[in-house]
Amino acid sequence: MDQAMDVEDYLAKGGVLTSPANAPPRYRGELMRWMAGFVDSELAGAAGFADLINAAPGLKARIAAARIVLEKTDHAERVLNLMGEFGADVTRYAAHQPWAARVRRDAALGPQRHGGDMRLSVFHYPLQGWTDAVAFNVAMGEAVGVQLEEFAAVSYAPLAEALRAIAPRERRHAELGVEGLRQIVATPDGRRQAQESLAYWRPRVAESFGLAESARFDTLKRFGLRRRRNEDLLGLWRRRLDARLNELQLV
Repeated sequence: MDQAMDVEDYLAKGGVLTSPANAPPRYRGELMRWMAGFVDSELAGAAGFADLINAAPGLKARIAAARIVLEKTDHAERVLNLMGEFGADVTRYAAHQPWAARVRRDAALGPQRHGGDMRLSVFHYPLQGWTDAVAFNVAMGEAVGVQLEEFAAVSYAPLAEALRAIAPRERRHAELGVEGLRQIVATPDGRRQAQESLAYWRPRVAESFGLAESARFDTLKRFGLRRRRNEDLLGLWRRRLDARLNELQLV
């Protein structure tokens, strides 16, 4: 107990851990919870895009979609390997859930986790066609960027290092989405469809930031696993998404 308290005090003062050996039980639990959410969200996101590769309008767009599927799966594997160091069964993990499974389009899940895995609730909703997938990628891509900035400085050094390597590729995924959306809104019908999809996805992506005034935030901050509150990250995402959409004259 005294050793665990000493480590928690060390983390509260800005210390970092480099292996599971010294991780206190509560820290280990919170870290594993976040990593599982990341892995499951990446696998579910990849599965959703995989179904739409052939719906892309042209080879360049198909290559972009395939690249997103490949790299998101790779990102999941990188973090899953870290979970393995904490005892997770990495050989069975990725196969135990139907990652492409989705709820009804009009379901209202809120920010809570749903089903048998730890994916963000937004990854339970189905994509409907190429325009919808691109609109989702733009909105969620900005959210991923905000979240990775927050977690790339976590107190568990191996995870921080992995996320810093992942961040540029996720940033490119968001840029590919903007490129695709720019082509879509070049026609009146494409612009209309894009606006409808953005109106659908925006509140659902917002829910992925979790509840305001989370009761767990103070603990996570003390452990060096969080710096900014959910509502602050949500506000930053809204500003960045608005800037992206204003460039395309979308409201």
